[in-house]
Amino acid sequence: MAYYRPPGPAPDPLIVRELTHQQDALRTRTRLEPLAQEPQFIAGCDSSFPTPETVLSVFVVLRFPSLELVEKVYHVGPVTLPYIPGLLAFREAPNLLVAYEKLRQKPDIIMVDGHGIAHPRRMGIAAHLGVELNLPTFGVAKQRLTGLYAEPALTKGSISPLTDKQGALLGEVIRSKDRVNPLFVSPGHRCDQATATRLTLACLRGYKLPEPTRLADHWAEEFKKEIR
Repeated sequence: MAYYRPPGPAPDPLIVRELTHQQDALRTRTRLEPLAQEPQFIAGCDSSFPTPETVLSVFVVLRFPSLELVEKVYHVGPVTLPYIPGLLAFREAPNLLVAYEKLRQKPDIIMVDGHGIAHPRRMGIAAHLGVELNLPTFGVAKQRLTGLYAEPALTKGSISPLTDKQGALLGEVIRSKDRVNPLFVSPGHRCDQATATRLTLACLRGYKLPEPTRLADHWAEEFKKEIR
């Protein structure tokens, strides 16, 4: 996800309280579990903000494990909520859900550019989207949102745990390319950490980002040219 932080007044505390309650309710519906079978199709998704008033959401679907691009769609909609730390999903998920409905080939699992349970309330955008769609999801983020970790070794494939202060596992920190900053991988819904880590590694093709989110980001830039 593109963490766009527009300037402006502090968010309405009543809105924050209501969305936090909604987030807590959604969290009770998350399930962390292994996949029933190996996916045939894996999606990547990303949101960005071409202007302060609009959000662009992109889905790509790849055949797995070949990672051949099968389909790409986008949807542009209005921004209906200001940026509120910890509640980014409510700003981006509605437009992502509309974009998802445009897919003809529905995926077996979705790799989200953002966090799953590695979130202060264990309810990042990947978990939120998974519950809304009732689909397996996991998050691959470029920055830490919460948790403690030791830097993994500098070689590709090195991994270290991301934990809370009590030592509970929130995700894994993965070096996806030699000597580049690591990725923060966490399960969202109907997925477990082992699956999220395995699929992330299986989708690397020489870049820092795994192909589903890399291509979602690439096509977001191409689609921006179309809508200008």
